[in-house]
Amino acid sequence: MTLLLLLLLSLSADIEVLRTHDLVVVVSLSADIEVLRTHDLVVVVSLSANIEVLRTHDLVVVVSLSANIEVLLLHTHDLVVVPLSADIISTVEFNYSGELLATGDKGGRVVIFQREQESKNRPHSRGEYNVYSTFQSHEPEFDYLKSLEIEEKINKIRWLPQQNAAHSLLSTNDKTIKLWKISQRDKRAEGYNLKDEDGRLRDPFRITSLRVPVLLPMDRMVEASPRRIFANAHTYHINSISVNSDHETYLSADDLRVNLWHLEITDRSFNIVDIKPANMEELTEVITAAECHPHQCNVFVYSSSKGTIRLCDMRAAALCDRQSKFFEEPEDPSSRSFFSEIISSISDVKFSHSGRYMMTRDYLSVKVWDLNMENRPVETYQVHEYLRSKLCSLYENDCIFDKFECCWNGADSAIMTGSYNNFFRMFDRNTRRDITLEASRENSKPRAILKARKVSTGGKRKKDEISVDSLDFNKKILHTAWHPKENVIAVAATNNLYIFQDKIN
Repeated sequence: MTLLLLLLLSLSADIEVLRTHDLVVVVSLSADIEVLRTHDLVVVVSLSANIEVLRTHDLVVVVSLSANIEVLLLHTHDLVVVPLSADIISTVEFNYSGELLATGDKGGRVVIFQREQESKNRPHSRGEYNVYSTFQSHEPEFDYLKSLEIEEKINKIRWLPQQNAAHSLLSTNDKTIKLWKISQRDKRAEGYNLKDEDGRLRDPFRITSLRVPVLLPMDRMVEASPRRIFANAHTYHINSISVNSDHETYLSADDLRVNLWHLEITDRSFNIVDIKPANMEELTEVITAAECHPHQCNVFVYSSSKGTIRLCDMRAAALCDRQSKFFEEPEDPSSRSFFSEIISSISDVKFSHSGRYMMTRDYLSVKVWDLNMENRPVETYQVHEYLRSKLCSLYENDCIFDKFECCWNGADSAIMTGSYNNFFRMFDRNTRRDITLEASRENSKPRAILKARKVSTGGKRKKDEISVDSLDFNKKILHTAWHPKENVIAVAATNNLYIFQDKIN
């Protein structure tokens, strides 16, 4: 029996598909889509309005570019709701004061949120973050020499210290770093001598008197303009950028090299680390992250896929082939397995604000290192140790390669990192207490207090616990940020950004 493939294309009206018994692909560029009583696989793509899917009996994949998705009365056992790839948040970063918060996504967009000023009517309340500016930072490109498509996805955003009324940030995709200036205008000039109010030039011979132009208030307008473009310096994908403490230079790192740039010079950079072997078959590790020291402009670290961290001093040599310090924790031979090397790969490294410590994140844990002790970390926190028994299935669905980030609070007394099922973990370094919280629409109503979540690792499950087998590995928190001065955190859960603050009495 041959299956019937039905392809419906509409550019105008609503589409309703009823009682189809084979594969249906529905594409609409305009109105709402309602799919009823289908008995096989349905793929629904909408570019405009809300999608409502009712009474489907098989797998449903829903993709929306705009509004909320509502799924009702489903009889499927495996429903998959897929957010549009371009909307997935790929980086989150507070600026130095914490008044601005920038996010980048896979569509190459940067969205900046600004904290509103405290209200006079509610002096004890802290302002909320609202959208301040949105701009397209990167566009998809094509490398014709290598026949490779360069994604527009924003890999990292780093703010520069504010020097004047404008703000500046660096954003990067896989190949190109851009310096953006974000400025605002709330006044306009009026009363020119050489042109009319509509902008047309006046005849100079008819001007009989001089006017003094005046500044009049206008609606605030925020402009984002590219000031510098740093390109053509990386053969491999850029995974890190870090602004130096001298505020004049910054680092960029890819899989095999680390480059040093000057913010005023775009046509050249200095290669300070190069681990590329003469024969690529001899390659055993790659660079996964790099960061400058917060106070010493000559010191930086970079981490590797082998779980090691190298601290380098640029005063020692122009090419930092030999590290000043080498941080590595000896592996326990009894716990070695097929996945040991994969889960030991470091996905993020961050210096503490004081510069005394650094924090690294691997797949299962967060480690805090004292820069004066190289042989082992001073603190180790298990993020989701209950997944150790699930590594085989995590390897099969590629989740084991997820790159989780970590961050410090402003006082270096607590750390935060993400996990699966939209969980994120916070660890208090002083009391050694930890907590698991969830970022989701259901429990994140404004002013609601988050409840601690617990994962049951076996045996009898308690009332408030969730089973390891029930965790959703498609919901993951890879990117987090902590306000530099207050207990305000930003958590990116796929295509949603959650901002939490500590309880206000």
